[in-house]
Amino acid sequence: MSEIAQIDIRILTKEQLTELFKDAGEPAFRAKQVHEWLWKKGATSFDQMTNLSKPLREWLTTNYKIAAITNDVVQHSNDGTIKNRFRLHDGHLIEAVLIPVPADQRFTVCVSSQVGCSLTCSFCATGRMGRKRNLDPGEIYDQVRMVNEQAESTFGRPLTNIVYMGMGEPLLSYKNVMKSIEYITSPEGLNMSPRRITVSTAGIAKMIRKLADDEVKFNLAISLHAADDAKRNEIMPINETNNLEVLMDALEYFYLKTKNKITYEYITFQLFNDSIEDADKLIKLCKRFPVKVNIIEYNPIDGAPFLKSAEDRIDNFALHLRKHKVGVTVRKSRGKDIDAACGQLANKG
Repeated sequence: MSEIAQIDIRILTKEQLTELFKDAGEPAFRAKQVHEWLWKKGATSFDQMTNLSKPLREWLTTNYKIAAITNDVVQHSNDGTIKNRFRLHDGHLIEAVLIPVPADQRFTVCVSSQVGCSLTCSFCATGRMGRKRNLDPGEIYDQVRMVNEQAESTFGRPLTNIVYMGMGEPLLSYKNVMKSIEYITSPEGLNMSPRRITVSTAGIAKMIRKLADDEVKFNLAISLHAADDAKRNEIMPINETNNLEVLMDALEYFYLKTKNKITYEYITFQLFNDSIEDADKLIKLCKRFPVKVNIIEYNPIDGAPFLKSAEDRIDNFALHLRKHKVGVTVRKSRGKDIDAACGQLANKG
């Protein structure tokens, strides 16, 4: 067997694994066995692959690695939310959050797609970290696998929902995010339904169109947070190159091609975007294609110039949307006491 520089074996496709074992003089079915260990069983070492011979396991250990993420810190919120900080093979840290709602039999994991984030949204702690690198597909897969095990051991239930709403902008790590979803949804992987997956984006119009062309099966959430360009430019610099007209055109294209669910995430900030006039602008954006609005409480972060909207302003805002036949959910923040709520992930843990 020829020696190969040690690389993460999880970056190899099943076809590449087949070639690998063929070149090593091993039967082709070894590729299927190793692929199953990696993506169905979540093996983190070659020694776990007990249906391989010991010499083959030793050869794999010498020439390859499995760059799995490892637990670093686990924090439990008073409301049952669990924040997991994971350490990557190169020492970087990321976070994933388990949000249990036992009454609704809903157990959601919020996963990260990048170490940090290159978008500098003014209300988000992650954006202040900058982007260190994209996560590999296996590193995203690991978050889902490990938090699923956590849900089963803690609550006796598996995950019901997966949201790409943690650290990073998923559509700026498009290839890796799509590959991770393939491993999560494939019968040869975790076999979870794509209909239970939501990818959240700040609004990269070109990549939303690519999602449509790729005919994805998962749902899409847009971090909207303002319904006019002036206000959105102020809090989300991405809007300067992906303004609302361009974004709405891309979303309409996505809906017409996929018919998948689209949600507008809308954080309300006191006296900034929570007036009836703001609601009217949002209603106009909701008329082009079916969409649901998810109103989110603002979770303050150090140094940001925003305040959480008063309860009555949130209620009036939501009521006005409902009067105009817009589907609305008001989401109460979870995990605020451990900095696990929306916009707070920054590896402070």
